[in-house]
Amino acid sequence: MKKQILIIGAGFGGVWSALSAARLLDKHNRHDVDITVLAPQAELRIRPRFYEANVHTMTAPLNDLFDAVGVKFVRGSANVIDEKNQQVSYSNTLGQKGQLSYDRLVLAAGSHVTRPAAEGMTKHVFDVDQIEEATRLEDHINSLKDLPASVARNTVVVAGGGLTGIETATEMPARLRAALGNDTDIRVIVVDRSPKIAAAMGKELSPFIAEASEHLGIEWVLNATVASVDANGVTLANGQRIESNTVIWTVGLRASHLTEHVDGTRDHQGRLHVDQHLKVRSQTAVYAAGDVAYASTDAVGNFAVMSCQHAIALGRYAGNNAAADLLGVEPIPYSQPKYVTCVDLGAWGAVFTEGWDRQVKLIKHEAKEFKTQINTVWIYPPAADRASALAAADPLIPVA
Repeated sequence: MKKQILIIGAGFGGVWSALSAARLLDKHNRHDVDITVLAPQAELRIRPRFYEANVHTMTAPLNDLFDAVGVKFVRGSANVIDEKNQQVSYSNTLGQKGQLSYDRLVLAAGSHVTRPAAEGMTKHVFDVDQIEEATRLEDHINSLKDLPASVARNTVVVAGGGLTGIETATEMPARLRAALGNDTDIRVIVVDRSPKIAAAMGKELSPFIAEASEHLGIEWVLNATVASVDANGVTLANGQRIESNTVIWTVGLRASHLTEHVDGTRDHQGRLHVDQHLKVRSQTAVYAAGDVAYASTDAVGNFAVMSCQHAIALGRYAGNNAAADLLGVEPIPYSQPKYVTCVDLGAWGAVFTEGWDRQVKLIKHEAKEFKTQINTVWIYPPAADRASALAAADPLIPVA
């Protein structure tokens, strides 16, 4: 009977886990191991771009790619991971139940934005976390022209001044003017708990974000948190009121709830602690990749963040090592010492940095060209050609 590698998730971590496992099996000419991906859809959703317009186009189909490399796909959502019996229970799109057995499991189920239990947070707030929510936001923005002109109609509030909040906010002036007209008096306001603009992005990068914000007319309300939201605006914890029909939540990422089905240590975001081969600590058959893995990237104390930059590499290593475990060959220790950041800043341009201290290397037009290359080429999966797809899955290929 064939051995089974099961991968939960078809995001960056899941796709590259599948390709990397297939690569190692091909390298050793092994046909006694099956690779199966379980996910709600056979498409890679390009999540880093969900702050942009035309979000419905930001997917990449996977069926042909998986067929080319011999990966099976099961459409469904995992419900329960049974470690003892090495089985995963799932539901398909019709709600029918099924089970998949595994010899090695790669958990790559991703993450999601969590909203606090504040008044109006469920009913009146948008986000750009999943494609369905980003599409709902886009439909809403396009429908604003049908409302009577008002301060609330013309104002967008972005809650959170981290990377997602910054990229969402700096894209908003162009998106609002496209919907309401170039002469409309629009406002984009970032509400952030930090005392300084883009403080979370570091001292090297934050001045450029402040400059871009001023150029684009984006306001920052600092040392502030959202207390409640209603159909016409936001009330802050200090009592300040901002009139707005469009409030976007961008903070609070947490790993998939499926991590709670795996016996192991988790960090404050719910990510499972893994060893140097990305096997979940205390587990013998479970690996983690992407946003569910708390993984050391280097020898100086840095850990992977929830980003496609790290998820792609984590997937390459996790898939390789899960297959290596079954084949009895040496695994490859995960290492990703190079870290870069490229922040899209709308019509102002972008900023590209290197290192965990974010040393600025490119700004404005040059950085924007680089960001466009990342967003439209580099983070997409390879073509459905067996040889090139397997070659691209080598764990030792640098991502950044």
